[in-house]
Amino acid sequence: MRRPGLTQWLMLAPAQVLLWATIGLPAVFVLWLSFNQSTYGSSDRFVGFANYVAIWKDPYFWRATINTLIVIHIVIYTEIVLATIMAVAFSGLKRHRLLVSIILMPYAISEVVAVIIWKFLMDANVGAVERSLVALGLPPMYWASDPTSGLALISIVSIWRNLPFSFMLIFAAVLAVPRQLYEAASVDGASAWARFRYVTLPGIMPTVAVALVFRYIIAFRIFTEVWLLTGGGPARRTEVLALYLYKQAFSYSQFGVGAATGWVMVVVSLLFGIGYIWMLRIRGEVSV
Repeated sequence: MRRPGLTQWLMLAPAQVLLWATIGLPAVFVLWLSFNQSTYGSSDRFVGFANYVAIWKDPYFWRATINTLIVIHIVIYTEIVLATIMAVAFSGLKRHRLLVSIILMPYAISEVVAVIIWKFLMDANVGAVERSLVALGLPPMYWASDPTSGLALISIVSIWRNLPFSFMLIFAAVLAVPRQLYEAASVDGASAWARFRYVTLPGIMPTVAVALVFRYIIAFRIFTEVWLLTGGGPARRTEVLALYLYKQAFSYSQFGVGAATGWVMVVVSLLFGIGYIWMLRIRGEVSV
């Protein structure tokens, strides 16, 4: 493969400078801030790893970490399964454009507006969805006072919001599977399940792996749903890492602790992504 020359590097330079200015410099500043004691009205003071030790000893940090891991695993795997089922079902329809448009509708709504609508729909007193569930004999969801119900509602809203992303990736992969493979499988007498298991699934696994990695990284930063639905309550029992960071930095004015939390989130999400890609590569499902 030919190595890029000076001309190619010069053509890439503006984009690299822009990326460094908008991402690199702020990241370096936040890293520097994480080693300082910083708050309103006082000069920054270097404290080494004291901020990282502080969050390590903070039980609210560990509760937020556990809540984050619970939510993202529920959200991601449920979302991928639903996206795969819908993609396979839609690929067999001749006129699926309207259905695809309906699936994409959550992306057309502002995230804040969407969460507020869900909050209204699930209100225990006037919420249409909540009252319908109770009318069907299901137990009410006290998401504002019960941590389990709160995390469940956060997961439901996050799945609804981000399902279009996973669906479009997997739907494109399903459509890209050669039709000849299905025809050959049908000639051999393969059932619908066998065609999915031995033709569709191997064909879409690289795309599913990409969707999983992207969703891990994106879901790890979940904030809006938690902030607007529960605010981390009751008693901070539905708090996630992004909300913990926000409160440390902007509610308690502990900018150094907030910066340290941010870098912990970056490192953990990168480790998740790298580990998942490595595992899939060992299994031979991706070649990156």
